Amino acid sequence: MKSNPTFHQKSTAEIQEIREKLKGLGVKYCLGAYVDIHGLPKGKVVPIDHLEHMAQGSELYTGYALDGLGQRPNEDEIASVPDLDHIIQLPWQPEMAWMPADNTFHGEPYPLNTRVALKQQMQKAAEMGFGFNLGIEAELFVLKQNADGTIEVPNPDDRLVRPCYDARCFLDQFTWLDKMATAINHLGWDLYSFDHEDANGQYEFDFKYADGLTTCDRFTFLRLMAKEFAKQEGLLATFMPKPFANKTGNGAHFNMSLYDLDGGRNLFQCGKEEDPYGLGLTTLGYQFIAGVLKHGKALCAVFAPTVNSYKRLVRQGDMPYFTWAPVFNSFGSNNRTNSIRVPMGGGRFESRNADGAVNPYLAATLVLAAGLEGIREGLDPGKPQEDNLYELSEAERSARGIEFLPRTLQEAIDAFEADPFVTETLGQALRDEFIRYKRQEWIDYHQGISAWEVQRYSHMF
Repeated sequence: MKSNPTFHQKSTAEIQEIREKLKGLGVKYCLGAYVDIHGLPKGKVVPIDHLEHMAQGSELYTGYALDGLGQRPNEDEIASVPDLDHIIQLPWQPEMAWMPADNTFHGEPYPLNTRVALKQQMQKAAEMGFGFNLGIEAELFVLKQNADGTIEVPNPDDRLVRPCYDARCFLDQFTWLDKMATAINHLGWDLYSFDHEDANGQYEFDFKYADGLTTCDRFTFLRLMAKEFAKQEGLLATFMPKPFANKTGNGAHFNMSLYDLDGGRNLFQCGKEEDPYGLGLTTLGYQFIAGVLKHGKALCAVFAPTVNSYKRLVRQGDMPYFTWAPVFNSFGSNNRTNSIRVPMGGGRFESRNADGAVNPYLAATLVLAAGLEGIREGLDPGKPQEDNLYELSEAERSARGIEFLPRTLQEAIDAFEADPFVTETLGQALRDEFIRYKRQEWIDYHQGISAWEVQRYSHMF
């Protein structure tokens, strides 16, 4: 493979040392897992003795067989190159080592690979002296799938209208939760909190933030691991944004900050007395937020990338109380009715419209680029919104310049397509591929006939 700052090629001696260490841990096979446009892992498995070949790009793939990699059937194969600095030994199958991978084409980083795009954007941040820290809050449902394909909450006792933080229902699912928590900590991710979330059958895991690439690798793996451990219990784990109309959906809130590459100092953190708004956020942090707000509608397409996502991004919907999902392109302090929240203590901010279907690499690439643009241009996000925005009138919101986020996938893709920033960040090919797949998803959705339509219209007309 040719020399490129996006990749760090290990020497033969380093690869052999890694191979022997893995053998000592009982590893027999290596899976180099890259992701498609949806963020779903794909790859081939090689025996451990062929790790060196794999690390040199021996595994080739027909890109036309995969979603979003932009190839036609007459083109040469793409290769995958495992990242040997981010190896994960499968907790439930220790003979297998998971290695996040990047695609190459003719020895060069493949521009339609979203992990490659994130590495390139983080390199641009590094050239400005910044490192990018990211934490993703993982919410998911653990459900029973019936023979007819329908899903339901498996625990009949988990039926409170407001089940958030319920201790009894948490303990009722202890076996699965314990497997998850044990594995997360064994992997060194530092799980610091987990709980029963706001919907019946829903849980959240919070583990320590890391650099953006590492966190995206971990979130990708976590989705696979959650499903495996649920399957062992005869259950289905799903990160689907909105499985039930009358329950809250699955978020994947992005918590972000920049740090100084020279000393590791959090560049968004300051004393509350130093911040005119008292949030404990530096000017740099506000500029970053302003960049994210500037491109907020376009970013929504990658934070909330499915038809189902926009059934989560509602104020209330088929529920007896407000949802926690944001519908406004706005920011504030510890106020969950904004799409961007600065938590108590400051020093970071949270984008709340990201959901469980997110391709974390793609979303992280674009949100980092938007924030860096805000810094370069010295943008100002204005005054933080402290009110319950759900309760403001349309006139009050309009007077404050608060706009709605897209309300359907179609609206989001329209905003994504119309923003030149997207092309500047991703390049024409990756931008066009995402649009193509998501427009087709919208068409497919409208060509399907839902149970709601049959129930409502079959006897009405």
